Amino acid sequence: MSDPVVIIGTGLAGYNLAREFRKLDSETPLLLITADDGRSYSKPMLSTGFAKSKDADGLCMAEPGAMAEQLDAQVWTHTRVTGIDPGHKRLWIGEEAVSYRDLVLAWGAEVIRVPIEGEARDELFTVNDLEGYGRFRLAVQGKRRVLILGAGLIGCEFANDLSLGGLEVDLVAPCEQLMPALLPAEAAAAVRGGLESLGVRFHLGPVLSRLEYAEDGLEAHLSDGQVIACDAVISAVGLRPRTDLAAAAGLAINRGIMVDRELRASHANIYALGDCAEVDGLNLLYVMPLMACARALAKTLSGTPGGVVYGAMPVTVKTPACPLIVSPPPRGTQGSWTIEGSGADIKALCHDPSGALLGYALTGAAVQEKLVLNRQLPPLLP
Repeated sequence: MSDPVVIIGTGLAGYNLAREFRKLDSETPLLLITADDGRSYSKPMLSTGFAKSKDADGLCMAEPGAMAEQLDAQVWTHTRVTGIDPGHKRLWIGEEAVSYRDLVLAWGAEVIRVPIEGEARDELFTVNDLEGYGRFRLAVQGKRRVLILGAGLIGCEFANDLSLGGLEVDLVAPCEQLMPALLPAEAAAAVRGGLESLGVRFHLGPVLSRLEYAEDGLEAHLSDGQVIACDAVISAVGLRPRTDLAAAAGLAINRGIMVDRELRASHANIYALGDCAEVDGLNLLYVMPLMACARALAKTLSGTPGGVVYGAMPVTVKTPACPLIVSPPPRGTQGSWTIEGSGADIKALCHDPSGALLGYALTGAAVQEKLVLNRQLPPLLP
C-alpha cells in the first residue's frame, strides 16, 4: 500500500480538508492523528453553548468512528506526535515511525497562559476545544459567578453567552476598551453597552494578580486592589499558533508556520492550514480563511495545485446583545476612520487617502449594511 496523506489535527481545519480531499481523491490512503478525542464539532459554537443549554455532547456533530467511515480514513485519537523527520518523510509517535506521502499540519493554536499567584492559581479554565468546554461546563454546574479574563473577541462572546446562560459575569482586561485590536472606540462602546444591559460588569485597566480560595468559592485579587468574589475563572486572553514541533523539524516559522499561497511549508511534502499557519504573511484565526485554504489545499494534494485566494473576509462576532460585524483594514494599509450613528448603532468606516474603503465595523442596526459594503472592500490575498 502506498504511504498515506497524513493530517495532524481533527478540528475544523483537519476534518474540512479531509472532506474536500475525498471529493477529489477517493483512493489515496488518509490518516488523521489527533491528541484529543477526535469528535467533530464546530469550534465557533463553543462560545454559544451556554445560551443554547448545550453540554459538550450536545455540541458534538460526529464521533471519530463515524468520521473515519465517512472519510474512508483512519482516525487515531489521543495520539501525540513527538517528532517530524522531513528528510525521510516520516513522523514519530514515541518510538513508532509513520511514513507519509504528504503531511498536513492542522493542529491549531494554543491558549496564551496567564501568570498569576495564589493558592487557587490552577483553578483557571480555558476553552479552546470541546474537551475544555466540557470541563468548564461541569465546573460551573450549579454555580452562578464567573470571572472572564480578556476583552477580545472571544472574551466578549463568552460574556454574552454565559450571561444568556444565567451566570453572573465579571470581565477583567488591561485595556481601555473592548476588542482594542479590532474596533474603533465608538463601536467598542456600543458592544460594551449591549453586554452591560445583560448585567456584565467590566473592570478594564487592571489584571488578575492573585487567585485565592474562599469559603464560598474563589477570590480574585486585581492589580488595582479590587477583590471580586467568583465561582470560576475562564481565561480568554488570546491564542498563539502551535509551532514548536514544526520549528524542531526545521520548518520556517514566523508568527505561525510559514506557507506560500499553495499552503506549502519550507520542506517538501509538508503543508499547513488553519490557526497554526501563516499564509503568505497572514495568520488569520477565523473560519472563512480556513475554509478557503481547505478547498485550495485539497486540489493541490489531489494533483491540481492552485493558490489560495482571500477575498474580503468580514468577521461576525457572536454578541447578540449588540450585533457586530467587523472587517479590519488589510495589513500595511493606511487609512482614517469616520464614525456615523450613536448608541448601539454605529457605522465606522476606514478609507484610504483616495477615498477607497479599506474596512469597517458595524454594530446594532448598522450590520444590515454589510452586503453593500462588502462589495467595496479590497481582497486580503488577491
